[in-house]
Amino acid sequence: MTYLYLAGAIACEIVGTMSLRASDGLRDKRWLPVVIAGYLGAFLLLALTLRSGLGVGVAYGIWAATGIGVTAVLARLLFAEPLTRTMLAGIALISVGVLLIELGGH
Repeated sequence: MTYLYLAGAIACEIVGTMSLRASDGLRDKRWLPVVIAGYLGAFLLLALTLRSGLGVGVAYGIWAATGIGVTAVLARLLFAEPLTRTMLAGIALISVGVLLIELGGH
């Protein structure tokens, strides 16, 4: 259940962030409820993840790394934002760092 909570937190955060981008920095107020719901859901599910026993360093690392990677790819697909080789290398390095944190915790 722990990782299901974490996956939900990541999904909510991505929805909130993509909605924030779609709103053009909240200029389009129609997106405001989705932005708020996304971020509230993310923090609620992250809290449930921590309550379930996953360490904050591991949970936050996975949450942040996955959020960064998926958000960058979705921004490219939905908003034609740049996604360069350098950026992809950075995402890969973040992912390796989170993996090392996870492995180091055991």
